[in-house]
Amino acid sequence: MNQLKKLLIIGFVWPEPKSSAAGGRMMQLISIFKENGYEITFVSAAQDSDFMVDLSEFGVIKKSIELNSSSFDDFIKELNPDVVLFDRFMIEEQFGWRVVENCPKAIRILDTEDLHCLRTARQKAFKKNRTFELIDLLSEEVAKREIASILRCDLSLIISEFEMKILKEVFKINQDLLFYLPFLVDEMKEEDLLNLPFFENRNDFVFIGNFLHEPNWNTVQYLKEAIWPSIKKDFPEAVLKVYGAYPSQKALQLHQPKNGFYIMGRAEEANEIVKNARVVLAPIRFGAGLKGKLLEAMQCGTPSVTTSVGSEAMHEDLTWNGFIEDNPDEFAKKAIALYQDENLWKEAQKKGIAIINKCYQKNNYSNQLISLVNSLLINSESHRLHNFMGNLLQHHAYKSTMYMSKWIEAKNKN
Repeated sequence: MNQLKKLLIIGFVWPEPKSSAAGGRMMQLISIFKENGYEITFVSAAQDSDFMVDLSEFGVIKKSIELNSSSFDDFIKELNPDVVLFDRFMIEEQFGWRVVENCPKAIRILDTEDLHCLRTARQKAFKKNRTFELIDLLSEEVAKREIASILRCDLSLIISEFEMKILKEVFKINQDLLFYLPFLVDEMKEEDLLNLPFFENRNDFVFIGNFLHEPNWNTVQYLKEAIWPSIKKDFPEAVLKVYGAYPSQKALQLHQPKNGFYIMGRAEEANEIVKNARVVLAPIRFGAGLKGKLLEAMQCGTPSVTTSVGSEAMHEDLTWNGFIEDNPDEFAKKAIALYQDENLWKEAQKKGIAIINKCYQKNNYSNQLISLVNSLLINSESHRLHNFMGNLLQHHAYKSTMYMSKWIEAKNKN
């Protein structure tokens, strides 16, 4: 009888699928490995939260760990995982050298979530009121850390085809170290729309996004200051409801019911809210990765209006399920048209289904991922031998990270 393979996931935070797309992505990864017979242990140094998922319900073992502590070394030696998945590059920096030192044969996978260097460089360009260019990435400090982490790992999961292109063309990363893995959902049929609320039974514009995520907070500010006044001018009855986990006091101060602008706070059931809204507004001005909120809108049969950054790498060559518009006045006009024109709205719904079925089918990616991981388990020595830059970085960078961590640990004991 074959022994179960062991997967250790080291989380940046405990998964909160109802709070962020990152939490949903992590649960998709857990599902893929679980379905393929892996025994999964999820550990994190983060504090428990009221909104984290109960991992035991998914057959996952949960354990808290400490930063800069040799207790992790004892733990991982005993567990002896076949595969270790790092949740974001900061976690690989913190624990990667310990994994190498104590379980050198374990396959190391990095889930980037999105390219942090892309998000950071875009945000800086935006704040300086200039156009972002790919060359900006080469001088970005976080890029040096993130790319080093990608090179040190056996495989990195990349959520966006645009980010795959950046990694290969700008940073010259070998394709063998990368695997494109978008959000994964079930197939939809047009008749599924009959099970969703109809046009006449839906009300309001809606935006959903975790307020701790800077691109979301900026989007809410942009809606309030530049777009909502134009919508209200031409459509006085319009209502926008803004939902998001962890709203700040600044965000709550934007609540203005007299103006049809509502800050609603955390959405207990985001899916139900989006299903009953008529149009999703997402004028995102900077960021990276894929936008989970826009894919969720498609699944809910809810058309959306977004920007070129919001729609980036999300729909291949297919027409968007609504409109893509970067000019705020045009954005407002398109939003009103989509809200008021039932035929336009229904056509947009169907376009969303086409995008889901072409770009996000679980079966198209999950089997490939498991096959690749299984191949790495068999051929890890050869794979690593050909990753010279990764070996070089591991030799030097891990030494500095290791000694810094050991210094912090010794300091904490005194």
